Amino acid sequence: MKTAYLTHPSSLRHEMGPGHPECPERVSAISDRLLAHGVIELLDAHDAPAATGQQVERAHSARYFAELRAASPAEGYRQLDPDTAMNRYTFEAALHAAGAAVRAADLVIRGEALRAFCNVRPPGHHAERGSARGFCFINNVAVGIRHALDAFGLDRVALVDFDVHHGNGSEDIFAGDERVLMVSSFQSRLYPFMGETPRASNMRNVGLRPYSDGTAMRRAVRDQWLPALRAFAPQMLFVSAGFDAHRDDDMSQLAWSDDDYRWVSAQLVAIADELCEGRIVSMLEGGYDLDALARCAELHVRALAGID
Repeated sequence: MKTAYLTHPSSLRHEMGPGHPECPERVSAISDRLLAHGVIELLDAHDAPAATGQQVERAHSARYFAELRAASPAEGYRQLDPDTAMNRYTFEAALHAAGAAVRAADLVIRGEALRAFCNVRPPGHHAERGSARGFCFINNVAVGIRHALDAFGLDRVALVDFDVHHGNGSEDIFAGDERVLMVSSFQSRLYPFMGETPRASNMRNVGLRPYSDGTAMRRAVRDQWLPALRAFAPQMLFVSAGFDAHRDDDMSQLAWSDDDYRWVSAQLVAIADELCEGRIVSMLEGGYDLDALARCAELHVRALAGID
């Protein structure tokens, strides 16, 4: 059974101004790398549909969703926070990014794919229930998780977030939801300047010291993530896959290597095989050095797909 690969052309039309690090070239860098190295042809490619209002409102308030739609500018940019702006294509792209998570969940839960990777943007894990933040408008992974729980009736889903920035939006949406376990790692004292103190008992947040390398991450995975996942026994894993902890990425001060991303991806596949019949949906989050992003995303996809 092939691993599903989901993307959509609208990901290339959303942009937030010249020089913004969360740029369309991020998606192109990954797709070009997968094509050049013969990986794409081994995947089952799908266009991501647009999420419906009902699907989005499982994770966000109806008021926020209406405000986001109304904020879409006819031309130019509309600034929602100091780092986050909409152009005329942003709302469409955000719907398709969230729709990728929904469609990926459909494919995996129905047994049409074992795992899935969604190469879409804008990213999502900073978007809170009622606000856009940190380059994010709709919390894609949260929409996918709530779809798995509410539309398919799953009882337990785990979210693994290895972005260098804490997934405050995902924590805002899922804190206290006993159906969801969130395990995460991020650089301490970095945007969004929270996460060190979990908001609820279903959160396992591991802050990593600035300038630490992948050794600290591997220790967190072995000592905290894996025991928590085994105790929770999820029926499915969702992943917020951020590649901005790489030592070549100047958005952070962590120093992960390509091999660290290979290792953590392999760990997630192994624990999914052990606990939930291998089922994983992975969503692109951060990663702003295009070369490092492309290399490490390829390693991640290879692990998901079982390609050497």
